[in-house]
Amino acid sequence: MSIERITSLDHPGVEVYSALTETQLRNRLQPNKGVFIAESPKVIRVALDAGYEPLSMLCEERHIVGDAADIIARCGEMPIYTGERTLLAQLTGYTLTRGVLCAMRRKPMGNVAEVCAHATRVCVIDGVTDTTNIGAIFRSAAALGIDAVVLAKNACDPLNRRAVRVSMGSVFLVPWTWAEQPLAELSTMGFRTAAMALTHNSIPLNDAQLKAEPRLAIVMGTEGDGLPSEVIAQADYVVRIPMAHGVDSLNVAAASAVAFWELRVDK
Repeated sequence: MSIERITSLDHPGVEVYSALTETQLRNRLQPNKGVFIAESPKVIRVALDAGYEPLSMLCEERHIVGDAADIIARCGEMPIYTGERTLLAQLTGYTLTRGVLCAMRRKPMGNVAEVCAHATRVCVIDGVTDTTNIGAIFRSAAALGIDAVVLAKNACDPLNRRAVRVSMGSVFLVPWTWAEQPLAELSTMGFRTAAMALTHNSIPLNDAQLKAEPRLAIVMGTEGDGLPSEVIAQADYVVRIPMAHGVDSLNVAAASAVAFWELRVDK
Protein backbone atom coordinates (compact mmCIF):
# COMPACT_ATOMS: atom_id res chain seq x y z
CA MET A 1 0.00 0.00 0.00
CA SER A 2 1.02 3.61 -0.62
CA ILE A 3 0.75 5.59 2.62
CA GLU A 4 1.19 9.39 2.63
CA ARG A 5 1.28 11.15 6.00
CA ILE A 6 -0.12 14.64 5.79
CA THR A 7 0.24 17.68 8.03
CA SER A 8 -2.12 19.96 6.11
CA LEU A 9 -5.46 19.58 4.35
CA ASP A 10 -3.80 21.37 1.41
CA HIS A 11 -1.70 18.27 0.74
CA PRO A 12 -1.90 17.28 -2.96
CA GLY A 13 -4.59 14.65 -3.48
CA VAL A 14 -6.53 15.54 -0.33
CA GLU A 15 -8.55 18.30 -2.02
CA VAL A 16 -11.15 15.72 -3.04
CA TYR A 17 -12.01 15.42 0.67
CA SER A 18 -11.39 18.97 1.84
CA ALA A 19 -11.98 21.45 -0.97
CA LEU A 20 -14.13 20.19 -3.84
CA THR A 21 -17.86 20.92 -3.79
CA GLU A 22 -20.49 18.27 -4.51
CA THR A 23 -20.96 19.77 -7.97
CA GLN A 24 -17.23 19.56 -8.68
CA LEU A 25 -17.10 15.97 -7.45
CA ARG A 26 -20.05 15.02 -9.64
CA ASN A 27 -18.37 16.67 -12.67
CA ARG A 28 -21.44 17.48 -14.75
CA LEU A 29 -19.34 18.31 -17.83
CA GLN A 30 -17.54 14.96 -17.81
CA PRO A 31 -19.72 12.48 -15.89
CA ASN A 32 -17.36 9.60 -16.67
CA LYS A 33 -14.80 11.34 -14.46
CA GLY A 34 -17.19 11.97 -11.57
CA VAL A 35 -16.22 11.06 -8.01
CA PHE A 36 -18.10 10.61 -4.75
CA ILE A 37 -17.05 10.17 -1.14
CA ALA A 38 -18.05 7.08 0.85
CA GLU A 39 -17.81 7.49 4.61
CA SER A 40 -17.29 4.78 7.27
CA PRO A 41 -15.91 1.26 6.80
CA LYS A 42 -19.38 -0.31 6.52
CA VAL A 43 -20.51 2.00 3.71
CA ILE A 44 -17.19 1.63 1.87
CA ARG A 45 -17.48 -2.17 1.98
CA VAL A 46 -20.98 -2.01 0.50
CA ALA A 47 -19.69 0.21 -2.32
CA LEU A 48 -16.80 -2.14 -3.06
CA ASP A 49 -19.13 -5.15 -3.07
CA ALA A 50 -21.30 -3.27 -5.59
CA GLY A 51 -18.31 -2.83 -7.91
CA TYR A 52 -17.38 0.82 -7.36
CA GLU A 53 -13.73 1.68 -8.01
CA PRO A 54 -11.76 3.17 -5.08
CA LEU A 55 -9.41 6.04 -5.92
CA SER A 56 -7.91 6.97 -2.55
CA MET A 57 -8.56 6.76 1.17
CA LEU A 58 -8.22 9.18 4.07
CA CYS A 59 -8.08 7.86 7.61
CA GLU A 60 -6.32 8.05 10.93
CA GLU A 61 -3.25 5.89 11.22
CA ARG A 62 -4.84 3.56 13.78
CA HIS A 63 -7.47 2.55 11.22
CA ILE A 64 -4.87 1.36 8.69
CA VAL A 65 -4.30 -1.77 10.77
CA GLY A 66 -7.73 -1.58 12.41
CA ASP A 67 -11.19 -0.88 10.99
CA ALA A 68 -9.91 -0.23 7.45
CA ALA A 69 -7.41 -3.08 7.18
CA ASP A 70 -9.67 -5.39 5.18
CA ILE A 71 -10.71 -2.56 2.87
CA ILE A 72 -7.11 -1.59 2.17
CA ALA A 73 -6.30 -5.23 1.42
CA ARG A 74 -8.96 -5.18 -1.33
CA CYS A 75 -7.85 -1.93 -2.93
CA GLY A 76 -4.36 -2.52 -4.29
CA GLU A 77 -1.98 0.41 -4.57
CA MET A 78 -4.37 3.32 -4.13
CA PRO A 79 -3.01 6.27 -2.09
CA ILE A 80 -3.85 6.23 1.60
CA TYR A 81 -3.63 9.64 3.25
CA THR A 82 -3.28 9.64 7.02
CA GLY A 83 -2.79 12.29 9.66
CA GLU A 84 -3.48 13.29 13.23
CA ARG A 85 -7.11 13.21 14.37
CA THR A 86 -6.91 16.90 15.29
CA LEU A 87 -6.09 17.68 11.65
CA LEU A 88 -8.68 15.38 10.08
CA ALA A 89 -11.37 16.60 12.48
CA GLN A 90 -11.22 19.95 10.68
CA LEU A 91 -13.08 18.29 7.79
CA THR A 92 -16.80 18.98 7.89
CA GLY A 93 -18.64 15.97 9.23
CA TYR A 94 -15.49 13.97 9.91
CA THR A 95 -16.63 12.90 13.38
CA LEU A 96 -19.61 11.11 11.76
CA THR A 97 -17.49 8.94 9.49
CA ARG A 98 -15.87 6.56 12.01
CA GLY A 99 -12.58 7.97 10.82
CA VAL A 100 -12.44 6.45 7.33
CA LEU A 101 -13.28 8.13 4.01
CA CYS A 102 -12.85 6.77 0.50
CA ALA A 103 -13.01 8.63 -2.82
CA MET A 104 -14.61 6.41 -5.45
CA ARG A 105 -15.31 6.61 -9.17
CA ARG A 106 -18.91 6.95 -10.29
CA LYS A 107 -20.23 4.25 -12.58
CA PRO A 108 -21.57 4.95 -16.09
CA MET A 109 -25.27 5.82 -15.85
CA GLY A 110 -27.83 3.57 -17.53
CA ASN A 111 -31.07 4.91 -18.97
CA VAL A 112 -34.58 4.23 -17.67
CA ALA A 113 -35.16 1.35 -20.08
CA GLU A 114 -31.98 -0.39 -18.90
CA VAL A 115 -32.41 0.25 -15.19
CA CYS A 116 -36.09 -0.71 -15.07
CA ALA A 117 -36.13 -3.51 -17.67
CA HIS A 118 -36.96 -6.27 -15.18
CA ALA A 119 -38.55 -4.15 -12.45
CA THR A 120 -42.06 -4.57 -11.08
CA ARG A 121 -41.92 -1.84 -8.41
CA VAL A 122 -40.15 1.44 -9.03
CA CYS A 123 -39.84 4.63 -7.00
CA VAL A 124 -39.89 7.98 -8.82
CA ILE A 125 -38.40 10.91 -6.87
CA ASP A 126 -39.54 14.34 -8.04
CA GLY A 127 -38.16 17.50 -6.48
CA VAL A 128 -36.81 16.00 -3.25
CA THR A 129 -33.72 18.05 -2.47
CA ASP A 130 -33.03 17.20 1.17
CA THR A 131 -30.05 14.84 1.27
CA THR A 132 -31.22 13.14 4.46
CA ASN A 133 -34.57 12.30 2.88
CA ILE A 134 -32.91 10.98 -0.28
CA GLY A 135 -30.71 8.69 1.77
CA ALA A 136 -33.65 7.50 3.87
CA ILE A 137 -35.80 6.81 0.77
CA PHE A 138 -33.04 4.69 -0.73
CA ARG A 139 -32.59 2.78 2.51
CA SER A 140 -36.31 1.97 2.59
CA ALA A 141 -36.28 1.11 -1.12
CA ALA A 142 -33.49 -1.42 -0.61
CA ALA A 143 -35.07 -2.92 2.50
CA LEU A 144 -38.64 -3.12 1.21
CA GLY A 145 -38.19 -4.57 -2.25
CA ILE A 146 -38.18 -1.62 -4.64
CA ASP A 147 -36.42 -2.76 -7.81
CA ALA A 148 -35.20 0.61 -9.10
CA VAL A 149 -35.32 4.35 -8.47
CA VAL A 150 -35.81 7.00 -11.17
CA LEU A 151 -35.05 10.59 -10.26
CA ALA A 152 -36.34 13.70 -12.00
CA LYS A 153 -33.60 16.20 -12.80
CA ASN A 154 -34.84 18.47 -9.98
CA ALA A 155 -34.01 15.94 -7.26
CA CYS A 156 -30.89 15.65 -5.12
CA ASP A 157 -27.99 13.46 -6.22
CA PRO A 158 -28.10 10.08 -4.42
CA LEU A 159 -24.30 10.02 -4.31
CA ASN A 160 -24.19 13.26 -2.36
CA ARG A 161 -21.92 12.64 0.61
CA ARG A 162 -24.62 12.95 3.27
CA ALA A 163 -27.19 10.99 1.25
CA VAL A 164 -24.74 8.09 0.95
CA ARG A 165 -24.07 8.17 4.69
CA VAL A 166 -27.75 8.33 5.70
CA SER A 167 -28.58 5.48 3.33
CA MET A 168 -25.91 3.32 5.01
CA GLY A 169 -24.74 2.37 1.51
CA SER A 170 -28.21 1.46 0.21
CA VAL A 171 -27.68 3.82 -2.73
CA PHE A 172 -25.28 1.17 -4.02
CA LEU A 173 -27.83 -1.65 -3.71
CA VAL A 174 -30.78 -0.30 -5.73
CA PRO A 175 -30.30 0.50 -9.45
CA TRP A 176 -31.11 4.14 -10.20
CA THR A 177 -30.93 6.73 -12.92
CA TRP A 178 -32.07 10.21 -13.96
CA ALA A 179 -34.88 11.02 -16.40
CA GLU A 180 -36.22 14.16 -18.07
CA GLN A 181 -39.78 12.79 -18.08
CA PRO A 182 -39.88 9.88 -15.59
CA LEU A 183 -43.62 9.14 -15.76
CA ALA A 184 -43.78 9.28 -19.55
CA GLU A 185 -40.76 7.01 -19.96
CA LEU A 186 -42.06 4.47 -17.46
CA SER A 187 -45.53 4.52 -19.04
CA THR A 188 -44.04 3.48 -22.37
CA MET A 189 -42.56 0.46 -20.57
CA GLY A 190 -45.95 -0.67 -19.29
CA PHE A 191 -45.79 0.84 -15.81
CA ARG A 192 -48.83 2.38 -14.17
CA THR A 193 -47.91 5.42 -12.12
CA ALA A 194 -49.16 6.29 -8.63
CA ALA A 195 -48.63 9.86 -7.39
CA MET A 196 -48.55 10.11 -3.61
CA ALA A 197 -50.63 13.26 -3.01
CA LEU A 198 -53.67 14.63 -1.19
CA THR A 199 -56.37 15.50 -3.71
CA HIS A 200 -60.16 15.23 -3.83
CA ASN A 201 -59.94 12.13 -6.07
CA SER A 202 -57.16 10.24 -4.31
CA ILE A 203 -57.59 6.58 -3.42
CA PRO A 204 -56.31 4.91 -0.24
CA LEU A 205 -52.95 3.21 -0.31
CA ASN A 206 -54.48 -0.20 0.40
CA ASP A 207 -56.78 -0.08 -2.65
CA ALA A 208 -56.97 -3.61 -4.10
CA GLN A 209 -56.65 -2.50 -7.74
CA LEU A 210 -53.54 -0.49 -6.96
CA LYS A 211 -51.89 -3.37 -5.14
CA ALA A 212 -52.70 -5.76 -8.00
CA GLU A 213 -50.85 -3.74 -10.66
CA PRO A 214 -48.10 -5.94 -12.17
CA ARG A 215 -45.78 -2.97 -12.83
CA LEU A 216 -46.16 0.10 -10.64
CA ALA A 217 -44.14 3.31 -10.21
CA ILE A 218 -44.65 5.08 -6.87
CA VAL A 219 -44.09 8.83 -7.29
CA MET A 220 -42.80 10.77 -4.26
CA GLY A 221 -42.71 14.58 -4.13
CA THR A 222 -40.78 17.33 -2.45
CA GLU A 223 -40.85 17.83 1.31
CA GLY A 224 -42.80 21.09 1.43
CA ASP A 225 -45.17 21.48 -1.51
CA GLY A 226 -45.51 17.86 -2.59
CA LEU A 227 -45.82 16.90 -6.24
CA PRO A 228 -46.46 19.57 -8.89
CA SER A 229 -50.01 19.62 -10.29
CA GLU A 230 -48.76 18.63 -13.75
CA VAL A 231 -47.11 15.50 -12.36
CA ILE A 232 -50.26 14.56 -10.46
CA ALA A 233 -52.33 15.07 -13.60
CA GLN A 234 -50.03 12.80 -15.57
CA ALA A 235 -50.26 9.89 -13.09
CA ASP A 236 -52.63 6.97 -13.50
CA TYR A 237 -53.51 7.00 -9.79
CA VAL A 238 -53.43 9.61 -7.04
CA VAL A 239 -52.85 7.90 -3.72
CA ARG A 240 -53.15 8.93 -0.10
CA ILE A 241 -52.04 7.25 3.13
CA PRO A 242 -55.03 7.04 5.50
CA MET A 243 -54.13 8.77 8.77
CA ALA A 244 -55.61 9.45 12.19
CA HIS A 245 -55.90 12.43 14.58
CA GLY A 246 -56.28 14.93 11.75
CA VAL A 247 -52.67 14.54 10.61
CA ASP A 248 -52.61 15.41 6.91
CA SER A 249 -49.22 14.13 5.79
CA LEU A 250 -45.97 12.38 6.66
CA ASN A 251 -42.39 13.34 5.96
CA VAL A 252 -41.50 12.07 2.47
CA ALA A 253 -39.03 9.53 3.84
CA ALA A 254 -41.63 8.08 6.22
CA ALA A 255 -44.33 8.14 3.55
CA SER A 256 -42.10 6.29 1.10
CA ALA A 257 -41.44 3.49 3.60
CA VAL A 258 -45.18 3.06 4.25
CA ALA A 259 -45.95 3.04 0.51
CA PHE A 260 -43.14 0.63 -0.36
CA TRP A 261 -44.28 -1.84 2.28
CA GLU A 262 -47.97 -1.69 1.40
CA LEU A 263 -47.41 -1.98 -2.36
CA ARG A 264 -44.60 -4.53 -2.28
CA VAL A 265 -44.59 -7.63 -4.45
CA ASP A 266 -43.69 -10.80 -2.57
CA LYS A 267 -40.83 -12.55 -4.36
